[in-house]
Amino acid sequence: MKHKNVTIALKTVAAIISLSIFAVGCGGTKVQRVDANKEIALTDKWNDEDSRQVSAEMVDDMFSYPWLKRFKTKFPGKEPTITIQRIKNKSHEHIATDTFINDIKRAVMRSGMAEFTVSGEERDRIREELKQQDMNASEATRMEQGEEMGANFALSGSINSIVDQLDGKRVTSYQVDLKLINLQTTREAWSGTKKIKKLQEKSKFGF
Repeated sequence: MKHKNVTIALKTVAAIISLSIFAVGCGGTKVQRVDANKEIALTDKWNDEDSRQVSAEMVDDMFSYPWLKRFKTKFPGKEPTITIQRIKNKSHEHIATDTFINDIKRAVMRSGMAEFTVSGEERDRIREELKQQDMNASEATRMEQGEEMGANFALSGSINSIVDQLDGKRVTSYQVDLKLINLQTTREAWSGTKKIKKLQEKSKFGF
C-alpha cells in the first residue's frame, strides 16, 4: 500500500510539472502590432529594411550618373522610360525579389526622374485585355492597340551572399549588383553595387 501511494504521488507531481511547463510555454507567447517602417532584426537574414535601404541608395546612385543628363539633352522635356528585366537571387537563402523590385520602382517613381513600363506576364495580360476591348468594348471607350510606350533602358541584376562562421560568430555579407542597359545601343549606362554585412553572435540556444 505504501509503495502504491508513493507511485501515485510521483505521478501527480509529474503531471503538475508538465502542466506548469505547458502553462509557461503558452503564457510566454505575445503578439503586438508595430510600425511597419520600424526595423526588427531577429536574425542576420535579408529583411524588408535591407530591401528599402538598398533600393533607395542604388536608385540615387543611378540618377547621379551622366546617362540621365545626356538623355535629357537629347530629348528635352522627356523622362527616360525603364523596364525591369530580371533580378536574380543567387544568395544562400530565399529572398523575395518581387518585393525588392517593387521597392526599386517606388524609389524611381518617387524621384520623378524616370517612368516604368511593365514587362513579362503583366505586359502580356494587358495586351490580351486590349484584344478583348477591340472585340467587345464600345468605340468611345476602346483603348487602341499599338500605342505602347517603348522602354529606353532595361534594368537587371543579382543578389549574392557569403556566410563566414567561426567560434559562435557568423558574418553574413550581401552584395547587390544592378546595371542599366541602353536598349538602343546595348551599352551599359550605369552599373552599381551595394554591400551589406551583418554580424550575429551565437546565443545559448544556437543560431
